[in-house]
Amino acid sequence: MTAELPNLIINALPAALKSSLLTRLQPVDLPVGTVLTSPGQTPPFAHFMTSGMASVVTFMSDGTGAEVGVIGREGLVEAINLLGPASAPTTAFIQSEATALRMPFAELQQLFLAPGPLSQRILECVQSQGFILSQLAACHGLHEIEERLARWLLMVRDRLESDRFELTQEFLAEMLGARRTSVTLAAGTLQRSGLIKYSRGHIHVIDSEGLESAACECYPIVRNLVSRLYS
Repeated sequence: MTAELPNLIINALPAALKSSLLTRLQPVDLPVGTVLTSPGQTPPFAHFMTSGMASVVTFMSDGTGAEVGVIGREGLVEAINLLGPASAPTTAFIQSEATALRMPFAELQQLFLAPGPLSQRILECVQSQGFILSQLAACHGLHEIEERLARWLLMVRDRLESDRFELTQEFLAEMLGARRTSVTLAAGTLQRSGLIKYSRGHIHVIDSEGLESAACECYPIVRNLVSRLYS
């Protein structure tokens, strides 16, 4: 019997298929900033995340960007690239030091084209990511910065499984599609409320229940989409 691994897609596979797939996968360390996919390019590898977090970001021509997806150990970063020949306009990169099991993308593409549990689990992952993307798109347009920041910090906390992590103001602003000054004010509001402690890029979630109350309605929706995967 194969041992349980952090990646939920792999764990949801039948034992024999799981064992076979693991012989093809290589464990890798992914430092912060590692680019996994680039706009208009076929990914060289496919990454089943086992720890840490990858961000999917849409960048504009002036260099500004906004996060449209986050992928932790529940997912496969390049899942959407398997669906067809269209070139994705997004960039996926490592946001917090991570690990993954990877294989050549072309090799996984061949496995995906064969109907069976692997393709079914990957399609479920893509569906969940698609719903999360649509929820985050609405969130960016409709909710206040304090709510969005609280929601995003909770999403990071869930994927890193830690109340402490490091994120600079510049990075937070990019992920939220907001000005740095707006993020500074929002973080100050959450800190004065006793929900977080934020200093020089170090974030400590002090009151997770309070942070959930401060977050917009998008957080429980996204959380439930992930928790119900492969059920």
